[in-house]
Amino acid sequence: MKNYKQNADFLYLGKALVAWFHIHGRDLPFRKTSDPYKVWICEIIFQQTRIQQGLNHYYKFTERFPDVRTLAEAEADEVMLYWKGLGYYSRALNLQKAARQIMADFGGVFPSQYQDILSLSGVGPYTAAAVSSICFGMHIPAVDGNFYRVLSRVFADGTDISHSSSFTYFSELALRMMPPGEAGTFNEAVMDLGSEICRPRNPLCDQCPLQRDCRAFQLGRIADFPVRKKKTVVKELKLKYYFVRFGNEILIRRRSENHIWKKLYEFPDELPTNYRTVVMEANTVYHKLSHRNLSIDFVDVFPENRKEFEELASTGGYQIVSLQGSLLHSFPKPLENYIALQAGRALS
Repeated sequence: MKNYKQNADFLYLGKALVAWFHIHGRDLPFRKTSDPYKVWICEIIFQQTRIQQGLNHYYKFTERFPDVRTLAEAEADEVMLYWKGLGYYSRALNLQKAARQIMADFGGVFPSQYQDILSLSGVGPYTAAAVSSICFGMHIPAVDGNFYRVLSRVFADGTDISHSSSFTYFSELALRMMPPGEAGTFNEAVMDLGSEICRPRNPLCDQCPLQRDCRAFQLGRIADFPVRKKKTVVKELKLKYYFVRFGNEILIRRRSENHIWKKLYEFPDELPTNYRTVVMEANTVYHKLSHRNLSIDFVDVFPENRKEFEELASTGGYQIVSLQGSLLHSFPKPLENYIALQAGRALS
């Protein structure tokens, strides 16, 4: 691997990627604008969301919040509502927090320097590099999982990507490949190659512009790269909710304390014991997050009368909303699904 890297024409590889991208690059909305706000929104949305799944959300979000000011001045509930369906809601909270930073610290103008972009809430090295290179031409590689996978395969490089030093290592490697004046295009080329061709599983090597130069392909070891020695620890988490319903109305609240679903709406997670209710048996739902496996017990609770229902609401500090009205609130996906299930039953 060392000898190969010493002899490789790094710049040639970068130019080959850029040439491929000009012909085969994906038609994405942020590639039709130089507005750093729009590019930033795109990058945040597509970090955890597939392109086709996220496009409609991007259009709706930027139509309602077309610039930094409208996002900064919006109600948090509305921002969360327009993020509905994308998951990882902390991204929406950080977007608004960052928009307010831009208003306060940069006079409402999106910053153009890498370090200033990096200072924004929820923005990491990858996003800062992507925006600064694409919008402002800064010569910085936007290293993410696609970079690790493409570069480690091209050079059959066994560097452990779970180690903190791998980011700097692959950034320096990418810089040697990056054609002068084409940082943004180069970054987008690696993104597309990693997403569409050099995929984690079943890569389309016969369509890759770097196949001839790919060391892992030559060795027949594509599946061995990238190397990740430290495995992600997935924790088990058990939750319980009471689905309190009277007629077509339910009880909800917005979670304010630190939790995986902070700022989202949820059902009561506890009930007073001195109320007479009709309680159905619990339904258990399983849901997977990136680092957690959730087991959620939903207990259907039917108060005997309207007075008891309203007392439960006031005692616990819950809102009363209709099943239809719940659509105007942002819930975690498994809770949203449970509402839909119960609403369907009500209509049947």
